[in-house]
Order: sequence, then structure tokens, then C-alpha cells
Amino acid sequence: MSPDFVRYRDDLERPQPDEARTFAQLARVMQGYSEAFHTRYHHAVRPVHSKGHGLLIGELEVPDLPPHLAQGLFAAPGRYPAVVRLSTPPGDILPDSVSTPRALALKVIGPPAAMVDGHAGEVTQDFLLNNGPVFAAKDAGGFLNNQLPIRLTLNAPEELKVAAALGAQVAARVAPEGSPLAGALKQLGGHPSTHPLGETYYSQLPLRWGEYVAKVALVPTAEHLRALTGQAVRVLGPGRADALRAAVAQVIRASGGTWDLRAQLCTDEARMPIEDGSVRWDETLSPFVTVARLHVPPQDPARPDKLVFADDRLSFSPWHAHAAHRPLGSAMRARRHVYEQSTAFRREHNDEPLREPRTAGDLPTP
Repeated sequence: MSPDFVRYRDDLERPQPDEARTFAQLARVMQGYSEAFHTRYHHAVRPVHSKGHGLLIGELEVPDLPPHLAQGLFAAPGRYPAVVRLSTPPGDILPDSVSTPRALALKVIGPPAAMVDGHAGEVTQDFLLNNGPVFAAKDAGGFLNNQLPIRLTLNAPEELKVAAALGAQVAARVAPEGSPLAGALKQLGGHPSTHPLGETYYSQLPLRWGEYVAKVALVPTAEHLRALTGQAVRVLGPGRADALRAAVAQVIRASGGTWDLRAQLCTDEARMPIEDGSVRWDETLSPFVTVARLHVPPQDPARPDKLVFADDRLSFSPWHAHAAHRPLGSAMRARRHVYEQSTAFRREHNDEPLREPRTAGDLPTP
């Protein structure tokens, strides 16, 4: 029997009465990060995910899908230009020995479509993904609380952050897998030094899927990428500060890559909640199903012009979205304020345009 997919309706979201205050507090914290990094680097960078590990230019191929999956961007077969930025979460530009979770931002240049408010006339659909299936907090309030250790150490010397990360890596080896302690240690620099291209990346938070609701994941499918799952990258030693970027470049230059984009449709709004990002949606209730394939031809992802384009001329946000894929839940609503503010700060302080691409011609050549 086919699962009974939850139909999208406005009251699936349940905003808290005081969440606007939380969003404003979180925006102020992130603004403080932006200002501190601007002072440090004499250049405006993202308040999070500042350090990129490569920019990949490719194409997203959407096949003919069954009706419950053929929604929004995926309503009809097509091939769309796509760009991928690999990164890690800190706003600091630190050596890779400070090993934090891996992240991947996917931007698809789709066909003309109804967009979320504030993005009329754009054609891009962004998916912001991390290599863990759940968000670091239940909601925006929890995410704000998680900023305390970052705020306390924001201006600490880099040497101290490197030393603390090495300690976190030692502690993470004995922490119970999946425990809050293990998660906190990974955020503090204790993540295993795994290869970014071997990871599966998750949206963690839900979005509208046309008539339904879903989370998404990007899964490596090429054999040479699957072989990298769990593979360690040497990040210690002379010349290893950008080891992840070098590791990504070595693979993509030689072989490119393919990934499946998969959607997990909600089938139980109680056990697969919209407002609680800390709950992993049970894949026995609804598995991830492939909705598209990402093709990346061999190329140099670390080419200087690509890195400048990724860092200074692109912005990624889950709110760069078709109305059919509007982000849902507390943490997603908070992200709207934070990402808009970050983009505005970079636009104001850097002499670089920040415009949404409309065609493949707006992207660097592979």
C-alpha cells in the first residue's frame, strides 16, 4: 500500500508568540559575528560557513516522476544548471585541523516559477545541506542558546581554537555516538576528519513539496565518491591548513561526480514534526526517494575565480525558493532574517555584486 502523505496546509506551522524577539536576538548575534570578522579580515565574509572547500558547476537532471514527487521544480522532466559550494560551519577562516561538520549548498537555476515573497523574478532554488540528519537544536530559541560558546570564544586566538579542537577530537572518540555530548564536541572542532565528497548531506529541516511536505538529502552515487565515505583526510602538518579543499580538488579534477537528490515525504505529522528540527524523521515511515541526479563533469573546483565567485558573488539561502518549496518551521523562519542580513552586510562592505544567477552564462565555466 502507498503511504498516506501529509498534505501541506498553512497550520502545519505553529509559530510561537514571542519568536519574532528570538529572531531579532539571533540576527543581532550573527551581525556581531559579521562585524568581528570584517574587522579581522578587512573583508566581509559570511557569519557562518565562511570557509569554502570548492565550487562545482554541474547540471541537475529531473526524470519523469510519479505525481506525489512531481511537484514544484520537479513537476516535469528537465535539466537545469546547478552550482555546489562545499564548506564547514564556522565563520572563522580556520585551518582544517579545527574539524567541524561538513556542509553543502546546492543552487539550481530552474524555470520561471512562482517564488516565495521577496524573490519575485528570480528562478533559483537553493538547498542548504549538512552531513547529519538532524538540526543542532529543536527550534530558533535552541539555536540561539547554542551560540553562547561561540560568542564567548569569538575573539580567542586561533592557536587556542586549534588546541581546543584537538581536545574535542580526543573526547569525541569516547563520547556515545549520537549523544548530545558527541554532537556538541563535533560542533566545537571534534568532527572526524572525513572526506567531504564521501558524505551524505541532509536538509535537516522541512520544506514544502508542492501539495506535500518533505526533507531532502544529497547522496553520492558515483563509485569513486562512495569509496570516500568515512575516509580520513590528513589535516595536521605543514601545508595542511586547506587539506579539505585540496582533497576535493584532487577527486573532482580527475573524475567529477554524480549524486542523487532524494526527498522524504512526511507521512505522520506527529512523529515527523515540522517545528522540531531535532527529531529525525523515521525512514521506516517514509524512505528517501530519488527525485533528481546531479552531474558534475571533471573540473578544477579550487580555481581562484571560482573561489572568489563562491565567496563574494554568491549567496545561498533556503529562502531562495520556489513557492512550492517554501521552507517550514521555526529554525527555517529564523534563517530568513539571518541570511538576508548576512547578504546585505556583504553587499554593503564588499565591492562585489551579489545577484542571483538566471542562466548558466551567469556562472563560471566548469
